[in-house]
Amino acid sequence: MGILDDKVAIITGSTKGIGKAIAHQFVREGAKVVITSSSYANVQAALSEFPPDSVYGHVCNVVSTRDMEQLIVAATERFGRVDCFINNAGISDPFRSITESDPDEWCNVIDTNLKGTYNGCRAAISYFLKEKRKGKIINMAGSGTDRGSNTPWISAYGSTKAAIARFTFAVAEEYRHTGISVMLLHPGLVRTGMVSADNPTPELSRQLAAFNTILDIFAQPPLVAAQLAVQLASGWSDSKTGVYLSALNGRRKKMLLLSYPFRKMLNRIDRRTY
Repeated sequence: MGILDDKVAIITGSTKGIGKAIAHQFVREGAKVVITSSSYANVQAALSEFPPDSVYGHVCNVVSTRDMEQLIVAATERFGRVDCFINNAGISDPFRSITESDPDEWCNVIDTNLKGTYNGCRAAISYFLKEKRKGKIINMAGSGTDRGSNTPWISAYGSTKAAIARFTFAVAEEYRHTGISVMLLHPGLVRTGMVSADNPTPELSRQLAAFNTILDIFAQPPLVAAQLAVQLASGWSDSKTGVYLSALNGRRKKMLLLSYPFRKMLNRIDRRTY
């Protein structure tokens, strides 16, 4: 028995990294999960890692309003309903100053992260209202969300995460009277392809030593975020909205910082890419 038994969740961008870790944790807790990607090959590869009766794979582009609406339809046709929608899909801009940035790349980050979250929320809330369900929506925070969390060299990514926070709390207030929970999750710093130092830009090459030290100190496995996602999707959040949980809150940051010298000395720093 799991705390998400009989729940159905959609997780966008869930064939890799944090999204896939959340999907695995949801399945362990008894949920049925719809995993998604814009890549058919990535969906098929990820499906092989799950029990076939617990997951359904769907190819979609979060930037497309129609794709998000069709995702809800496909999920309900496969599992009968949707209880939780997680807007996890996201990308980052290359490590560059604004004058060195590519306008198309920069705007693509805005579209994927911010417009994708809007499209997911719009489709999920429309469904929950139509079906009179007290569903749950989890949006993803990140660097740029919290006060003082500046994001030089990845200005598009940081801008989206600041905007997603404001958007989440605004939507939570708009639908407070409906029983729909709209919540925010900060997954912390996780070694995924998004923060990889492979093929670094010239600017990242100049700051590579500091970049790697920050990863060594603060990076955590995606399981930490996945467990918080389970908490948000569970009965714990019933009748709550506008909730914000962080895998890298002040207490966690302090613990990671104080333990860093000992983890380094004992060679217990996890440098795997998830």
